[in-house]
Amino acid sequence: MEFHQPVLLKETIENLKIKKNGKYIDGTVGGGGHSEAILKLNGNILGIDCDPEALDYAREHLSAACPFPDKSRELDVSWLLARGNFKDIDKIAKENNFDKVDGILLDLGVSSYQLETPERGFSFNNDSILDMRMDPDLKVTAKDLINILNKDELEKLFKKFAQEKLARRLAETIVDARRLNPIKSGLELAEIILKVKPRRGKIHPATQIFQALRMAVNDELNNLNEFLPKALQLLKTGGRLAIISFHSGEDRIVKQFLRQQEEKGIIKKIFKKPISPSFAEVRNNPRSRSAKLRVAEKV
Repeated sequence: MEFHQPVLLKETIENLKIKKNGKYIDGTVGGGGHSEAILKLNGNILGIDCDPEALDYAREHLSAACPFPDKSRELDVSWLLARGNFKDIDKIAKENNFDKVDGILLDLGVSSYQLETPERGFSFNNDSILDMRMDPDLKVTAKDLINILNKDELEKLFKKFAQEKLARRLAETIVDARRLNPIKSGLELAEIILKVKPRRGKIHPATQIFQALRMAVNDELNNLNEFLPKALQLLKTGGRLAIISFHSGEDRIVKQFLRQQEEKGIIKKIFKKPISPSFAEVRNNPRSRSAKLRVAEKV
C-alpha cells in the first residue's frame, strides 16, 4: 500500500518556488511524496521523520524516483534521510550540512499507513492495543493516557485538543468504564464514546477524541511551537516555509507566529488566508478535508 497520499501537493510545491540545486528540508517526510516532487524539480532534499517505518518506505520510494546521485548537483547526493523529530530541525540540519536552506516543508497529518496498520494503534476500527506513538521510542501510549489520567485531566485534554462540548460526560463515562476493566483497544474506546455521542453522519463521533489522544501522546503542539523559530533561522533570505495543518490548534499556532514575524519585518506571508484542498482532492482523498496550507517568505 502507499504509505501516505501527499495533501495539497501541487499548491505546496508551486509556493515553495523550487530552485535548481536548492536545499530543502521536509520535516515530516512520511512516504516521500512531497520530497519526490521537489527532487523532480532538481532540488536537494533532507527528509526527517521520527517513524522508522516511514523512513524505510521513503528510502525505497526516493531511491526509485532518483536512484543515482546527480553529479551536477551541489551536494554529493540529491537526498538524505534522518530519523528525528522536526522540533530538533536545527540540530538535524547542522549534522547533515543543511544549515542554510531555500525552503522548509511540514505536513502535520498522520499517514494513511499509520492509520491503517492495526498494530500502530491509531484506529477505532479494530481490536489492536491503543498506541498512537509516531515515534515507537516514546514511553507513553494512548492506552496509558486513557487509563491513567483522572476525570479532570481527561476533560481538559478533550477540551484542549478536540474542542469537545461533551468533554465532561465523556471523561466520566470513560472513568466509569475502566473501573470494571482497563480500556485496551481502539474499538473498546470507540464503543464507549458512542454511548455519549451516537453516530449521526459520515464522520465517526470518535474521530476528534482519537485525534486529541494522538496529539497528546506525541506532544504535537509543543513540538510545533519549538520548530517554528528554528525553521525561520535556517531559511536563507528569500527562502520559504510551507506548513500544512489539520487541526485548528496547529493552524492557530502557525497563524499567530507568522503574524508576529511579519509585524517584525522578518517574513512576508504569501497569501492572507490559508489554501484548502479543492473539491476534487477531497473527493479523491477524504482525509485531506481539514488541511490548511500557509506559506511565508523570509525577507
